[in-house]
Amino acid sequence: MFPNRRNRRLRVNEALRSLVRETWLTPNDFIVPLFVVDGENVKEEIASMPGYYRLSLDLLKQEVKELWGMGLKSVLVFVKVPDNLKDNLGTEALNANGLMQTAIKTIKDTVPGMIVMTDVALDPYSSYGHDGIVKDGKIINDETNKVLAEMSLSHAMAGADFVAPSDMMDGRILAIRSLLEKEGFYDTGIMSYSAKYASAFYGPFRDALDSAPGFGDKKTYQMDPSNRLEAIKETIMDIEEGADIVMVKPGLCYLDIVRELKNSINVPLAVYQVSGEYAMLKAAAEKGWLDHDAVMLEQVTALKRAGSDLIASYFAKDVVKLIS
Repeated sequence: MFPNRRNRRLRVNEALRSLVRETWLTPNDFIVPLFVVDGENVKEEIASMPGYYRLSLDLLKQEVKELWGMGLKSVLVFVKVPDNLKDNLGTEALNANGLMQTAIKTIKDTVPGMIVMTDVALDPYSSYGHDGIVKDGKIINDETNKVLAEMSLSHAMAGADFVAPSDMMDGRILAIRSLLEKEGFYDTGIMSYSAKYASAFYGPFRDALDSAPGFGDKKTYQMDPSNRLEAIKETIMDIEEGADIVMVKPGLCYLDIVRELKNSINVPLAVYQVSGEYAMLKAAAEKGWLDHDAVMLEQVTALKRAGSDLIASYFAKDVVKLIS
């Protein structure tokens, strides 16, 4: 009882506050998203994501060396596919010499210890911009799963440590895990986007990969932002099907989901701090309305405090520079 218990005693100065701090950030908390494009010496800033770039393979080598030197040990790879290579079946996704497969090999040759995670979905390869095969105006589930499994196998063969299916098709984790096991890739992990919501925060990312849906939206496969129990069901099903790590996406608007899942599951939990979250802070800081670094640290701390074990974030390098 007051005054015997004065909580402010533990807030007197920074040294004391740091001694009793509950949540700490380290480089081990972060996964770094990377956007890869064809060409040489290409470093294209993404207009809606200031300070973030698409990189050609030669510059990708420099980037992963820098990341490793900072203590960042995992990357999540996305590729920007030229329009002439896109079709409804995602044929280019299975090209053993495609940009994704070459990027995986490049990273592994440059920094063998880097944990390489790869995006598995059809939207970067689709002429429709959807995460699955389109038939009669609908996204077809089971046929898509076959392609996703083959895509995952192709990534594993190229050297990926984890495949990261982001499509939200029903049963795709089982399809992927079954094919990987059949082909002897027992150690290739799956990080599933288990609770991926049909969010309005993805706009800048779609600009980065030119992967916006050509018709309609993604609400028939991504989750309704109003739902909570569905996230638990989806995640538990993915774990049962063979997911090694599960993910909530986006981050800040879904901290309740992160905490709920942390209390319900026993596998590592990732969260994706998405492009819209990044862009909003960049825009506000540019206007002088927010302190960029202070807000950035507060945001990623909140993501970890809520229960995430891993944070995929475009701020990863900036955070590590500050906390180091």
